[in-house]
Amino acid sequence: MNAVEIEEAISRLAEQPSDPAEFPYAFLEAFGNKATTINRLKSGNTNKTDIEGAVLQFNNIHISVCSTGEVLKTLGKLKNSPATSRQKAKFILATDGEEFQAEDITSGETVVCAYKDFPDHFGFFLPLAGISTVKQISENAFDIRATSRLNRLYVELLKDNPEWGSAHRRHDMNHFMARLVFCFFAEDTDIFNGTGLFTSTIEQMSAKDSSNTHEVISEIFRAMNTKVEDRAAAELPRWADTFPYVNGGLFSGSTETPRFSKIARSYLLHVGNLDWKKINPDIFGSMIQAVAEDDERGALGMHYTSVPNILKVLNPLFLDDLHTKLEEADNNPRMLLNLRKRMARIRVFDPACGSGNFLVIAYKEMRAIEAEINKRRGETGLPSEIPLTNFRGIELRDFPAEIARLALIIAEYQCDVLYRGQKLALMEFLPLDAHNWITCGNALRLDWLSICPPTGTGVKLYSDDLFNSPLEQAQIDFENEGGETYICGNPPYLGSTWQSNDQKSDLEAIFDHRTKTWKSLDYVAGWFMKAADYGTKANSIAAFVSTNSICQGQQVSILWPLIFKTEHEIAFAHTSFKWANLASHNAGVTVVIVGISNHAGKTRRLFSIADDGKNLAKDIENINTYLVSGQNVIIQRASKPLNELTEMPKGNMPYDNGYLLLDYTEAELLANNNPKAKHFIKRIIGSAEMIKGIRRYCLWIEDNKLNEALMIPEIFQRIENVKKIRAASSDKSGRALAAKSHQFREMHSAKNHTIVVASVSSEKRSYLPVDICEHETIVSNLAFALYDAPLWNMALISSTLHLVWIKTVCGQLETRLRYSNILGWNTFPIPSLTEKNKTDLTRCAEDILLARESYFPATIADLYDPDNMPENLRHAHERNDEVLERIYIGRRFKNDTERLEKLFDLYAKMTDAKPSKKVD
Repeated sequence: MNAVEIEEAISRLAEQPSDPAEFPYAFLEAFGNKATTINRLKSGNTNKTDIEGAVLQFNNIHISVCSTGEVLKTLGKLKNSPATSRQKAKFILATDGEEFQAEDITSGETVVCAYKDFPDHFGFFLPLAGISTVKQISENAFDIRATSRLNRLYVELLKDNPEWGSAHRRHDMNHFMARLVFCFFAEDTDIFNGTGLFTSTIEQMSAKDSSNTHEVISEIFRAMNTKVEDRAAAELPRWADTFPYVNGGLFSGSTETPRFSKIARSYLLHVGNLDWKKINPDIFGSMIQAVAEDDERGALGMHYTSVPNILKVLNPLFLDDLHTKLEEADNNPRMLLNLRKRMARIRVFDPACGSGNFLVIAYKEMRAIEAEINKRRGETGLPSEIPLTNFRGIELRDFPAEIARLALIIAEYQCDVLYRGQKLALMEFLPLDAHNWITCGNALRLDWLSICPPTGTGVKLYSDDLFNSPLEQAQIDFENEGGETYICGNPPYLGSTWQSNDQKSDLEAIFDHRTKTWKSLDYVAGWFMKAADYGTKANSIAAFVSTNSICQGQQVSILWPLIFKTEHEIAFAHTSFKWANLASHNAGVTVVIVGISNHAGKTRRLFSIADDGKNLAKDIENINTYLVSGQNVIIQRASKPLNELTEMPKGNMPYDNGYLLLDYTEAELLANNNPKAKHFIKRIIGSAEMIKGIRRYCLWIEDNKLNEALMIPEIFQRIENVKKIRAASSDKSGRALAAKSHQFREMHSAKNHTIVVASVSSEKRSYLPVDICEHETIVSNLAFALYDAPLWNMALISSTLHLVWIKTVCGQLETRLRYSNILGWNTFPIPSLTEKNKTDLTRCAEDILLARESYFPATIADLYDPDNMPENLRHAHERNDEVLERIYIGRRFKNDTERLEKLFDLYAKMTDAKPSKKVD
């Protein structure tokens, strides 16, 4: 369940008569617990409480419904209950059907309210559904609630007005919803001369059977598009004439309104009765953007991006510098004035703005700095010199684009109220400016210089592509001369596999004349390239949130040389972290933030998260393409190890259409029917077999044993089938293999043992899957093999250091880790190892294998489940990391960033010493 669905379920629960026996189960069900889970709790099988009548769900919550007036006392019982601690409950909750109290055991924060009001605090309990929330959400659930109600209204309106959901009317429907959002906000903030005017007028003037609701709303909209001096001629109804003139393009044009059913009218009144003073434009805009998109409605309420995450982009991009200049100015009037004038010329440009949350946060932060300047200069109450239209955006879809503009308008009003007082804010708010400075169009097809020109004030929008450029887009000039331009945002990522033909075409237009390998790039690469091109003509710095794949694997060698060619470098960056949303169980993606500039300065700032969770910031000379302190080195493939590591070939390819392979049943049947066949049956493993313990077999026939093998009819027939497949191959080398149809394409095996490394594995494991098998076992081409390698090689592969290296230089297949021998193993930098080092590492590898052996027959998949990894196995790996990292720097590394810094430093030295071993 997402946050909006949970809010709806909790609200329904509060509306029903209180049922003491059912409340705990209904509460848990509202937070996504399945019927089977609820039934097990009811039966007592999983109810771990030690308090009569209470319900305790392990690792979640302890709930008790009590007698009237006993809530506080009952909450104390829950808190002091041994079961609460023993069962690791995160929350305790007590209610008597009139009063409601709860506590977060970890933080000590509490909720105390009337029973009917507990849905107002549902954000407090979102962790019960596996949703990591933030302060704004947990303390104020308004934005989720408003999104939920608007979604119900939207869906209900489309039921009765299906044509409004069609392609040619969808814009009208979206524009109608934007008008409603404005009206709800305006009626609760005195913009409409009082409170509740819009909702109460509809309730009073429209029939209860909803037959004329659309007409009433249409007349209200017409009034808000009619100037005071034109109202007599407009012949507005007296009840509509009380609404102020708004215009600003929001109410111009058609005032046609979809028809309302009784249910839709009820939903409308319900939405209007919410307290819209609580709206948070930076949150609400993100949430509501899914309402108008059929294919996104399942993600309703999940689009929220936390303010701290947005500030991870905006602070190092330009806000930190503004704060520094404010601190330097202290109370110097001239310096403060210069800073204020500088801010008035700053342009913030988000070319993938969605519903505008980056622009809204940037605007609010700049207004706060301006307010502090005015306070120090003794000029409080001055009109802002920061034009709202300096915050430009491009958005592909019209509804988020319209919401982005509306969110900025609301943010401006709220800032005016905060810094100048409501009276002045109201005096200057209406009528709205008719300008539309958020461009609806394809950012990768539009000319950014025309939308956000680097100098002057004039804007002239044009595009070479008539099919992708907006046809009716206002060309809104800037109010002042351009100064600095800061480009920011969170563009769509989309790996190459998931891109549509149109998106592929977008990238082709940007990259095809630069490189022929562009098809492997993520969609977000287009924004980085466009920003770099923009920077060659403007005084700008750009920073985007991106999946970390653009700084890993093959994309590094494709994208970054092109960026560097424009003389841009990485000015600042934040290494990998979770960009979480409000989906259950934190369904966020791992992202990086990369800032690029062609005037970055002598020091660069690299942000990262330490192993203990602390945020780190480091000033360094250079950030390379892998987001590591060091030279701008790109890891080159190497045909052989660049050090003393054992060679690691890929396993043996059958090239047989399955005829040389056997499952367990086939192998057993063949051996039983022909005892001599046992000599030719060997176990074979690839990545899946090694990780999951699957038993598969193959025919392994040496040349000197071929005649003996051919005497066995089943084997003879399989070899003949392979011969036909290979002989019919369109590949010359494949046809040549027909002469050796009894064998795999390669015939590599060990004399003593083989170390096997998975070629593809889950990114969730803390260590790479690696194992050792007897020499009789054959390794398939779906894994890598080190034949008869010293065991200390396994200690390297099993380490955190090697995992970090592989993640960085090899990249990923979808989200899974993709191992590469020529890119990951052969290039892995290690210092010179002494015999003692090798002995110590060998012992570490043995300890890991012994720890695994104690859990036989558990598989690697079982043992390396991140939530259930055995303690002694984890300890063996930590000991291995301790020994290895001390070899590198004499102590443990602080985090992955420090690990990579050392590895890249060693790689640079290693390749300087042995340049001849690099291959393309």
